[in-house]
Amino acid sequence: MEDRKLTVRAVERALDILMCFTKNHELALTEISSLIGLHKSTVHRLMTTLEEKGFVVRDSRTDKYRLGMKIWELSTHLSHSDDPAVLLLPAMESLRDRLGETVSLYLRDGAERIRIQAVQSNQAIRRVAQVGTRLPLSVGASSKVLVAYASPSDQEELLNLPNWPDVVDKEQYRRQLVEIVEKGYAISIEEREPGAAAVSVPIIDRSGKIAAALSMSGPVNRLSAETLREYAPVLREAAREMGLMI
Repeated sequence: MEDRKLTVRAVERALDILMCFTKNHELALTEISSLIGLHKSTVHRLMTTLEEKGFVVRDSRTDKYRLGMKIWELSTHLSHSDDPAVLLLPAMESLRDRLGETVSLYLRDGAERIRIQAVQSNQAIRRVAQVGTRLPLSVGASSKVLVAYASPSDQEELLNLPNWPDVVDKEQYRRQLVEIVEKGYAISIEEREPGAAAVSVPIIDRSGKIAAALSMSGPVNRLSAETLREYAPVLREAAREMGLMI
């Protein structure tokens, strides 16, 4: 029984290490040790095994680690039959071509949102959205859409998390959530990122639940509040059609 517990613990620690790379492209041994709270010698043993199996690669010049090809190999075997990032990509590309700005797709994961798909604007000056980026739910148009269409219990759980930012007024945030549901969209101007503006709408699946948040974003010199509101109906119609696909 004890051996089994130790084995499970080792697996959990190895997975914790891999999850460190969701926010970092490269990491040194000391950085990984600090992130997961384990001694360097323990991390080194785990990294050695992960490296031997191809899940991480060590750069001998910088002595830093990055994800290995084995991760990519596993990802190629994922089923894409019901993956919104794959199913909705053509519609997102069509929306980008129509509006001329970057289009992104977000899912909620606990107290964060993840950008699972993005179609970059073709304009010279554009907002580049990286797939896989994790962002807080306290700010941003897509964040508020994902929270606004969550259940009341989920909303309260999020707002009462210990790490909820003190600078974000909870009562004002709750009022914003009500307004978003009433309007069917949310906008943000330099709320999370200087120089960037966005409008986001919910994608409601065939069961009537929110499946994702669809967002269009770009530089503030092209996207005023008035322009974002004008684009909102276009996004809502696109999201309605996307909802029929999932």
